Amino acid sequence: MNEVNGNKNAYMEQESAEEDWKIKRQVLLEKKVRSVDVKEALRLQNENNFVILDVRPEAEFKEAHPEGAINVQIYRLIKEWTAWDIARRAAFAFFGIFSGTEENPEFMQSVESKLAKDAKIIVACSAGGTTKPTQNLPEGQQSRSLIAAYLLVLNGYKNVFHLEGGIYNWFKQGLPTASEE
Repeated sequence: MNEVNGNKNAYMEQESAEEDWKIKRQVLLEKKVRSVDVKEALRLQNENNFVILDVRPEAEFKEAHPEGAINVQIYRLIKEWTAWDIARRAAFAFFGIFSGTEENPEFMQSVESKLAKDAKIIVACSAGGTTKPTQNLPEGQQSRSLIAAYLLVLNGYKNVFHLEGGIYNWFKQGLPTASEE
């Protein structure tokens, strides 16, 4: 009986996450958050003073990032040691993930301390995601950068773009990078 309830709960959580993404995607489309490829992003950065907001974890950012990018991680390593956090760490470890993450509660506060509401922003993560429907993904593919873009437009940012293909594609194209190692 418990296994059935566990599977039912897992299914309901997945369904809830899919509904949540549908809502976020709709907001992104309504607010006209446009995706740009890496070469267009570089041009916008160089010619139109766009800022690349890299939302990957700080360690990944320090390793390598687009030149001139700023970092505000949307997720962070689980920091606290309450019973709940220990249980979450154990659950991640069960699946072989030893550095579990949680939403960064200071994300918007950090962005607002670095970027004005009228800043021209290209949000980037590792893979990029997409709002474009495909045969296999009729609602597109959620990503950290799209979630960040959603939070930015909800908080009054008007000039928000999204890096298609993510930082991975930036590196693959051999575009200018920097590191802090």
